[in-house]
Amino acid sequence: MSHCLWSLPHWLGQKGFLWLLHVVGSAPPAAKRMLRLIQSRVMLPGWRRECWTKSLAKADFRLPTPSYVPADGSTKYSAPSEPEVNDAAANEELGSIEEDTLAGLKKMGCFGLQVPEQLGGLGLSNTQYARLVEVLGTHDLGVGIILGAHQSIGLKGLLLFGTQSQKEKYLPRLARGENYAAYCLTEASSGSNAASLQTVAECSPCGSFYTLSGSKMWISNGGTADIFTVFARTPIKDVTTGEVKDPISAFVVERGFGGVSSGPPEKKMGIRCSNTAEVHFDGVKVPAENLLGGLGQGFKVAMDILNNGRFGMASALAGTMRGVLGKAVQHAANRKQFGSSLASFGAIQEKLARMAMLLYVTEAMAYVLSANLDSKVANYKLEAAISKIFASEAAWSVTDEVIQVLGAMGYMKDTGVERVLRDLRVFRIFEGTNDILRLYVALTGIEHAEKELQGLQKLRLGPEALCKEVGRRAMRKVGIPTGLTLQGMVHPELEESAALVTKAIDLFGEAIETLLLTHGSAVADKQFHLKRVADSAIDIYAMTVTLSRASRTLSLGQPTAQHEKLLCQTWCREASQRVRTSLREATSSKGEESFASMKLISDALVKNGGAVAAHPLGF
Repeated sequence: MSHCLWSLPHWLGQKGFLWLLHVVGSAPPAAKRMLRLIQSRVMLPGWRRECWTKSLAKADFRLPTPSYVPADGSTKYSAPSEPEVNDAAANEELGSIEEDTLAGLKKMGCFGLQVPEQLGGLGLSNTQYARLVEVLGTHDLGVGIILGAHQSIGLKGLLLFGTQSQKEKYLPRLARGENYAAYCLTEASSGSNAASLQTVAECSPCGSFYTLSGSKMWISNGGTADIFTVFARTPIKDVTTGEVKDPISAFVVERGFGGVSSGPPEKKMGIRCSNTAEVHFDGVKVPAENLLGGLGQGFKVAMDILNNGRFGMASALAGTMRGVLGKAVQHAANRKQFGSSLASFGAIQEKLARMAMLLYVTEAMAYVLSANLDSKVANYKLEAAISKIFASEAAWSVTDEVIQVLGAMGYMKDTGVERVLRDLRVFRIFEGTNDILRLYVALTGIEHAEKELQGLQKLRLGPEALCKEVGRRAMRKVGIPTGLTLQGMVHPELEESAALVTKAIDLFGEAIETLLLTHGSAVADKQFHLKRVADSAIDIYAMTVTLSRASRTLSLGQPTAQHEKLLCQTWCREASQRVRTSLREATSSKGEESFASMKLISDALVKNGGAVAAHPLGF
């Protein structure tokens, strides 16, 4: 199957995005070699081909028509004339998916989208899966969560690490929806810190089974699942030294083993039709053959599942944005105020334009990532983390602004947008909170840059090489470009935007170098600085995928090419300014003063147990 080889990000997926930022920002010879390689990628015939070579449609499967656009062009958001298969509002009231909807999803094979066909699934590629969950995201995020918890993380461990016998035993019934799957990692004492698990699985003296005990919390599908991927500590005694170690291991656990129970459904802000509950394991005897991925490999299994599962989140949220944006556009075009349509007012035009840009970038990120996964790119963790952060925050921003455009109508239940906003809030928390992922994004790039800088410092540079290095750094300090260019890598109409990307990368390299020289290894604890480094990296990555997507559209001469050029140019212009501001804050004395003040304010709040400032009325 061919994929969207969108030049820049396709190559980035293979080589690592922040490696690009550092190399382009600080090592011109290597950067030029890299740019030549990108150019050769751009010229591949595959880059000019369309994304799809296989249809999503099966004999009994059709993607539904979005219901958010009123047939008569009015601002009334009632149900369309054709009956809906899924009623998101009814699901929320019910606290679960209606039985008819579940039956239809099972019939269409939606519980085994990526399970191989020979094991009863549809065998979709990552790109096909992304497109389908985008449709789900347009209609009902609650349904998306149930299906996602089941297969994006619940059974994903079996797909990635399962033995053939494990796959043959469990995947067919999971693909048919006879059993639901759940992913059991989080505990009361270990949220983002997965390494602090307390659940234990002790091997029996005979070695034939493990006794599993512990509790997991906030588990999606926790009360409805029959098959769980469970992570637990596995004590191992070294027969030579007597030392006991307890690495994390992963297990496939059936509710039918006995000793598995679930708490009542959690009462949540959103995604109320999806079941979230505690799951308790009380002396569960798990056969040794249900060890997943090998003894002591649980942390790797857990992280690989989460990293692999994140790509679908970006596409689902792109679908959500596309759906609610349609409502805002329809309302703005038809609602009259002061004798004119809302769409004629600059304040509304700015909102709609920003929403369109956020959707455009999110879609680009989603399908670049899925294409790289389909191309068997080895390392995609960074791009997956960036996509998850960006998509979850973009979708929240877009939906919030849609409510603002709709006004009081948007605040009411009938439009369904307030439900979408509540459903969206959790996406910035689960599968790795955005705060933790930002630290990961920043530290991954800094770690590589630190190694490069240490290597440079160890070199015995001759006078000529030393002068070149000093000159290059001096040029960057005074704002003179270091000669790097993307000219020829993007469509000629986007060369100005490409220049903004290379300038941003130059600034990024300079900032990372400054932080390392100033703080050394202690930079790992400078979270005020790391947040701004991560924000810059995310913005630069967003610029590259947008540039690449628009270049492709222009090269193919597609009808929307000029509109996409506008989206790309506007995004790059504003993102480059944000990068400049973020990096200045991370490296300047003014930024240091601001960070120190915020730390003092926070410390005072914690010490006081709340707000410190006296009430303005004095009582």
